[in-house]
Amino acid sequence: MIRSMTGFARCESHGAWGTLAWELRTVNHRFLDVGLRLPEGLGALETAVRARLQKTLVRGRVDAWLRFQPAAGGSLRLNTTLATELHGLHGELTDIWELGETAFNPWDALRWPGLVQVSGTDTEALEAEVLALLDRALTELQEAREREGAALAQLLLSRVDAIAGQTAALRNHLPDLEKALRERLQARLQELAQQVDAGRWEQELLFYLQRQDVAEELDRLDTHLTELRRILQRREAVGRRLDFLMQELNREANTLASKAGDSQVTFASVELKVLIEQMREQVQNVE
Repeated sequence: MIRSMTGFARCESHGAWGTLAWELRTVNHRFLDVGLRLPEGLGALETAVRARLQKTLVRGRVDAWLRFQPAAGGSLRLNTTLATELHGLHGELTDIWELGETAFNPWDALRWPGLVQVSGTDTEALEAEVLALLDRALTELQEAREREGAALAQLLLSRVDAIAGQTAALRNHLPDLEKALRERLQARLQELAQQVDAGRWEQELLFYLQRQDVAEELDRLDTHLTELRRILQRREAVGRRLDFLMQELNREANTLASKAGDSQVTFASVELKVLIEQMREQVQNVE
């Protein structure tokens, strides 16, 4: 079943190191756009976290927040070895670029991954727990998005059925449409008060029937509806496929409207456009 791009998940974990909490929010977006916030001391995990998010999510705007409350007695400490190395590198870079005396803000250096650590804590165990908790949060997020996707699928299928009903009614109406056109042409010819060659009459009738024949458009609409039903059963990201199909459906509805030969065809084409637009709005939320 399809997944929505809208979802929310929150997972919390408690241990000797304190309390961890991941909060994930997703909304629709054309591509995958990740906004990530990590607390001081855990910035070194950014690459691993982003890799997990990108592996699980395909499309959508993702806001991921990690909150960490150290246990009582725990505190932040400076990785002095790394700080010394960074200071030396800063000095070398200043000499190479001949920058002279440059203002240096220590707060900027604190953003460097691993420079700030949590004292009294097994860093490796804490980082492993952060990633494990993220996996739990992503599982909950995907479940929420799948529930939302199931609701979207039902809404889309109801519109698919409505469109199929319109195309079926038009197919049944085609013989009446041909008969009405034949009668209109016959009446017009009688008004001319002159004989028309039977062969020419059939040619003219065929010409007008071809101009107003909507059978081909109805066939393509039915083909697109079949593909829609098939796609809605897939579990992978199908939002772009659905968006393309919405364009194709709308193209056929416009062609149908341009060929409208009577009020029933005109009414059906309008109804089709309304239904397709309703689907298109919902498809924007499908991953």
